[in-house]
Amino acid sequence: MHLYLKGGDFMQNLSFPSLLDVMGELFSGEISIAVADRSEYIYYRRSKRIDLKIKPGDPIKEGTIAHKAITTGQKVSEFIHRNIYGIPYHGMAVPFHDNHKLVGCVLAIYPAYTDGKSVVTIKKSDGWEPIPFQEIRFLETKDRKTHVFTEEHVGSHSDPLQEFEYILPRKYFIRCHRSFIVNVNYIKHIFPDIHSTFILEMDSGAKVPVSQSYSSYFRKLLGF
Repeated sequence: MHLYLKGGDFMQNLSFPSLLDVMGELFSGEISIAVADRSEYIYYRRSKRIDLKIKPGDPIKEGTIAHKAITTGQKVSEFIHRNIYGIPYHGMAVPFHDNHKLVGCVLAIYPAYTDGKSVVTIKKSDGWEPIPFQEIRFLETKDRKTHVFTEEHVGSHSDPLQEFEYILPRKYFIRCHRSFIVNVNYIKHIFPDIHSTFILEMDSGAKVPVSQSYSSYFRKLLGF
């Protein structure tokens, strides 16, 4: 186990470093975990497959997911090019608050296995079929599988929906619900629903929900 820890009141108030190690063990050896306050990293646990060589006390670099999460106060999930750390990676940073004040963020860092990938290979009854990204209408997670919908095909994939947040181009694909990712190019209508939520009608006639927790983010990205 590779554990780096910076002492101080902030880390003690945050919780126990051992708890973060246990959280890291819950994931595969693919994911590195980091914690930052508003200006620097305070914890880092590298995985076997990717190491950004962060040390506690290192400042947060501009252009990283940590910097974007701190400056926007919102969850950030995207691909970061190699010009930041010398290694391309996918990551997610989630900000956290203390008494309604932004105090830092937690990061999950994934290796960029999908760099250059342009298809999703789905399982069908008679085999497998590679589907180009641009043909995917939406994805739904159900019964422990991710179901991929195109104009002509429906197939399943064993990867969880979260993995597709890193694989699919972010300018077209938006997470709109804990169970759905949608390709905005195929949205035909957007209808209001209860409690500030929405229903998306796709060009195929399928209905996709936008949950309350994603509605503000969804509206901001689509500009309405």
